[in-house]
Amino acid sequence: MAQESPKNSAAEIPVTSNGQLEDSHEHSFNRDLKCSLPVGLGLSETKITSHGFDGAKEGVVEAGQFPSKGPSASPKSSVISPSSAAASRLAGQGCDLIIPTGGRAPQKSGPVVLADEVKNPAMEKLELVRKWSLNTYKCTRQIISEKLGRGSRTVDLELEAQIDILRDNKKKYENILRLAQTLSTQLFQMVHTQRQLGDAFADLSLKSLELHEEFGYNADTQKLLAKNGETLLGAINFFIASVNTLVNKTIEDTLLTVKQYESARIEYDAYRTDLEELNLGPRDANTLPKIEQSQQLFQVHKEKYDKMRNDVSIKLKFLEENKVKVLHNQLVLFHNAIAAYFAGNQKQLEQTLKQFHIKLKTPGADTPSWLEEQ
Repeated sequence: MAQESPKNSAAEIPVTSNGQLEDSHEHSFNRDLKCSLPVGLGLSETKITSHGFDGAKEGVVEAGQFPSKGPSASPKSSVISPSSAAASRLAGQGCDLIIPTGGRAPQKSGPVVLADEVKNPAMEKLELVRKWSLNTYKCTRQIISEKLGRGSRTVDLELEAQIDILRDNKKKYENILRLAQTLSTQLFQMVHTQRQLGDAFADLSLKSLELHEEFGYNADTQKLLAKNGETLLGAINFFIASVNTLVNKTIEDTLLTVKQYESARIEYDAYRTDLEELNLGPRDANTLPKIEQSQQLFQVHKEKYDKMRNDVSIKLKFLEENKVKVLHNQLVLFHNAIAAYFAGNQKQLEQTLKQFHIKLKTPGADTPSWLEEQ
């Protein structure tokens, strides 16, 4: 293979704005240009415009197919078509060869990334934090203005009255629940003491022949009282469990919805106040977009407020119906069990528990026997 002359490599020809040799100031720029020129370009595939350091000079370099005799330079531009040997020398000098997609060289495969469609998670989180901060600021300002008596608030008189009654009833039911738990604890201690006392009388009845009958009567009485006390204790515990479910689950769930309603009301009033302040100000090209945006946010929070108010009304209605039904049954149970116990009517007491389907747990009956498991 014939070795090409160094002059055949157009990549080594320095190019300036007037076609003359480079001076010492543009030496580094043309060396970088030489290293970054594409290899194997077709005609009119690349056009590079470079500006001098002083901004007054300009040169255009175009790459294409020309005769192999050598490059021709015009006063304004120079044509560059490096051969394979020139490309090898460029690679040996540490230059990176740039292969365009329209050339003959094969394109390297790799993932295609569209920068316009990529979403930055950090920017999304920053935007969420900004919206949250703005909403918190508006709501805090609304709460402070209401407490200071400067801001107005939206009030549904009928709904607010129902909410106040519910909160007051919850406190009273919690007091009843606490007292019933105290009664259950005390009754359990009494039943336990009566059972121990009955066992002591029965032991003395066997060991004291002269007082056998007297100790025997007292032993039977204490054991009967302990048995009736266990029955009453089962009724009281059932009453406690039902009232506890009503207070700490049903009513608490309704109050949670009430809290969400109150938060929605504060947000609604905050954005309503914001919109009113903007409407009172001047209307020009700068304020109209802000008013329109504020109107949209106000409408969103108004719909949320109306929805939460409707949810609270429905829950309060169902809660009232459920409360009346539950408390009616539990109060009847509590009254009949207490009356039968202190009247000494054992049959009536047992009948009360059967009426409410209450099953007493006898000692040792917590775990089934191996026969029942089979």
